[in-house]
Amino acid sequence: MIGVLVILLSLVAFVLFTYFILYNSLLRSKVEVDNAWAQIDVQLKRRHDLIPNLVNTVKGYMQHEKETLEKVIQARAAAISAKELPERIKAEGEISGLLGRLLAVFEQYPNLKADRHALELMEELRTTENSIAFARQHYNDSVMKYNYKIKAFPWVIIAPMMNLSKREYFEVETEEEKRAPEVKF
Repeated sequence: MIGVLVILLSLVAFVLFTYFILYNSLLRSKVEVDNAWAQIDVQLKRRHDLIPNLVNTVKGYMQHEKETLEKVIQARAAAISAKELPERIKAEGEISGLLGRLLAVFEQYPNLKADRHALELMEELRTTENSIAFARQHYNDSVMKYNYKIKAFPWVIIAPMMNLSKREYFEVETEEEKRAPEVKF
């Protein structure tokens, strides 16, 4: 009788131990995805802060490109006001595409390229865009691991108990965003 009780208690302990190991593993993956998004968010905030300064600096030089500048400001406003993650990802993708066009247009204005303040802002923006690209890659890698875990056995049993669901990747959605900016001299 005691032997059966010991085996039964050992089995219960093993099941609980396994559950907590799996639970912690899923929780770690969720926290990693949240952290990866927070890293992107920091870089996006930096980009949002740079955009008005850049637009104000180049506005005087780029009268012919007023539409591009207005689209950048509108896209920034849409990104800042986006509430849901998919909506925010889409808005940020639009900003990336428009900033690529703005960088290409920047190359067409020799006076602007000679302006030290404009050059510093453009360099900061390029650095920020590179940081965003790196952070997006890390985020997407974290999402891939997380999404795999919540669908793979044995985590698939525990994920619904934790109310975990699939996360969206941070992807470029439109053809315009995927194209490299065209620079004409």
